[in-house]
Amino acid sequence: MFCGIDEAGRGPVMGPLVVASVFVDNDEILKKIGVKDSKKLSPRTREIMYDQITEHAGYRTVIISAEEIDKKRMNDTMNDIELQMFVDSVIGNNVHTVYADCPDVNEYAFGSSLSLKLNNVKVIAKHKADDIYPVVSAASIIAKVTRDRMMNEIANEFKEEIGSGYPSDTITTDFIAKWIKENGNPPPHTRCSWETVKKMMTIHKNRKITDW
Repeated sequence: MFCGIDEAGRGPVMGPLVVASVFVDNDEILKKIGVKDSKKLSPRTREIMYDQITEHAGYRTVIISAEEIDKKRMNDTMNDIELQMFVDSVIGNNVHTVYADCPDVNEYAFGSSLSLKLNNVKVIAKHKADDIYPVVSAASIIAKVTRDRMMNEIANEFKEEIGSGYPSDTITTDFIAKWIKENGNPPPHTRCSWETVKKMMTIHKNRKITDW
């Protein structure tokens, strides 16, 4: 058995970070499903493929909230955080090879660290692995759909549109700015350690960005 690992939600200022692993004995069924990088699929297609993947393959998701990310970033980098999540998504499964979409600039260093933490299992860590290996494409779909569903739940919690959670999404940034103006602090599910939020708080409190 081998597996593929990918994440969704590394960059957003709102919402969780999701890592998914997909486990298969061979990837023929994934090829038949037609999996590809989740970013290249419509939301509807991702949902359909999610059901097909979970029906025919094993999978696991590891999720950490925005609040947990802020706490972990006090001591760890995002690469450190993702590395441990990758480990947690695989550990306990008898795999001979791990294919990982590498979040680190240095593919070799990340792959070596992941292999070491998995008791020297063979690891192939590549940039854009979700474009190369079907099992990683499948993992990217599981991670993306899981995160999108959680973002919908968060929007329902607020009872208004919050956007995708990414700093480039004006719906998200406008929502956060409005919340800060009305409540004095960022809304729940926001990554307060992100520069986007620090700048908003600086403007609201009329303080220096280094105060945060």
